[in-house]
Amino acid sequence: MTLSLRDELKQRKPFGSVQHEAVLNILRTSHLLTDGFEGVIKPHGITGSQYNVLRILRGAAPGGLCRNDVRERLLNRMPDVTRLLDRMEQSGLVSRSRDGDDRRIVTTKITRAGMRIVNDLDEPVAKQHQQQLGHMSDEQLRTLVRLLTVARNSP
Repeated sequence: MTLSLRDELKQRKPFGSVQHEAVLNILRTSHLLTDGFEGVIKPHGITGSQYNVLRILRGAAPGGLCRNDVRERLLNRMPDVTRLLDRMEQSGLVSRSRDGDDRRIVTTKITRAGMRIVNDLDEPVAKQHQQQLGHMSDEQLRTLVRLLTVARNSP
């Protein structure tokens, strides 16, 4: 049996609008998906933001990216990517180097340790995705993706 959000939250009154109900459904679902994902990556000693950076830098290897390019590609917008990269560098997950011609440009690259962690997480993350959304058909998932894209791109 599928419970509605009102049933899950044991809410007696109807939502104020369908938009309100939709936003709350998105937020509730996001939190549940995030909690499951965080449980998969936590044993590896990294956060969701750190995993996201490692995934981005793996895709940009071997060249790496500057801080602003990393910031633009993050799933969650962060005001202080520099501090995140500082912590990751101290942990040995990334390395940073200044450009020889323009010292203002700092390139961030994934290290072997960072690559090992993100590669080790590929299978557990895929299993988590399957566990969370495997009950939905490909058609349903494509519809969900399309609708979420429409919602994100509102005028």
